[in-house]
Amino acid sequence: MISTLRRSTRQRRADGFDRRLLVPMITSSILNPINSSIIAVSLVPIGVAFGAPASETAWLVSALYLATAIGQPVVGRLIDLYGPRPLYLTGAALTGLAGVLGMVAPALWVLVLARVILGFGTCAGYPASMYLIRTESERTGQDSPAGVLAALAVANQTIAVIGPSLGGLLIHLGGWRATFAINLPLAVVCLLIGWRRIAKTPAPQPGRIGVLDLPGIALFTAMLITALLFLMKPQAAHWYLPALAVAAGVVLVWRESRVEQPFLDVRLLGGNLPLLATYTRNLLTCIVGYCFLYGFTQWLEEGRRLSAAGAGLILLPMSLTAIAVSAITGRSRAIRGKLLVGSVFQVAMTVLLLTLHSGVALWLLVVAAVLNGIPQGLNTLANQNALYHQAEPERIGSSAGLLRTFSYFGAIGAAAASGAFLSPGSGIGGLHHLAVFMLVAACLCLLLAVVDRSL
Repeated sequence: MISTLRRSTRQRRADGFDRRLLVPMITSSILNPINSSIIAVSLVPIGVAFGAPASETAWLVSALYLATAIGQPVVGRLIDLYGPRPLYLTGAALTGLAGVLGMVAPALWVLVLARVILGFGTCAGYPASMYLIRTESERTGQDSPAGVLAALAVANQTIAVIGPSLGGLLIHLGGWRATFAINLPLAVVCLLIGWRRIAKTPAPQPGRIGVLDLPGIALFTAMLITALLFLMKPQAAHWYLPALAVAAGVVLVWRESRVEQPFLDVRLLGGNLPLLATYTRNLLTCIVGYCFLYGFTQWLEEGRRLSAAGAGLILLPMSLTAIAVSAITGRSRAIRGKLLVGSVFQVAMTVLLLTLHSGVALWLLVVAAVLNGIPQGLNTLANQNALYHQAEPERIGSSAGLLRTFSYFGAIGAAAASGAFLSPGSGIGGLHHLAVFMLVAACLCLLLAVVDRSL
């Protein structure tokens, strides 16, 4: 009987997608969103514990964004070169290390260091998952089930929703250090299932560490750090930061177009306009979504005079809508249709924001949240599916990592825009100015979906 079951299991794995991989894929891919969302409720108690103002505790958020934006394509490239298993396990170990460091941190700067390690540790999950999906498709000779990509999207969106609530429960039970301690059991689970279920395979592109384009990575890192530091706090006095970012970018493109094994194959990217369009759409979608998340929430509390709990309840339908839309449409292979519908709803939501006033009815605020949830469910999934088909197979890991990098660019740009337009006392006028900014991004996203016939 046991041998029969084993034979049937082997047969399923030979004929179709090995669904045993779903658990390690989903478990590792949620490490980043859970640490991105759980910190929202930890900032105040951490500031109280260390006597740190909000301007200093904000680095706990920025540190993770910076490390992840840089680490995603770097770790993705390592996965392309050496396979997913070693990077998956290393990432899980770093996540556990960051959890321990956060539990014993004696000062705020140690916590910031822990968040940097978390950023790099949680980088492997998404590019490793995309790599495994691609290799399963090649092994079976069939397109991987659309539901697999949908499962990743739904899992990440669900975790982002419950993250703040989970953080509040952990703080209630064990204080703010418990929000770092949660990474220990998660890391152990990833290590165990990754060790057992992700097979040892020969390196896809074997070679010494010299194969890795370290100068290219250094230039890419310099470009991102200077650009992101400026976006976090844009001021005329910081003009040198975007100048340095542009200079590093120019040198990066010049160098990467001349080396045999570049970190960023700019020649390949330059010839893959559909993939560049997907990155741009993802950036614009994240700008609109995070402007709503940061800016609209801020206006609800300061302009509409809602409590933090009340603002959270207004936003809850947005997250639930995004999860439901992803779950319902996930098995559909349509990409362009999802992008068109999602982009239209983005435009509609920003137009609605332009009509709001300080005394607007609560139900209309809920409608705005629902309208924003639809494109968050459709566009995120569609862009992920588009990347899967557009990226070169030998660079699926680094291509998936770059998609996440563009997401974080959008998040940081949205945070900067929200801070610029919604200054203290700006009121409904500030929200309207932010809505115009969002409307421009939404219209550009819709235009890209309309003109991109490759979809």
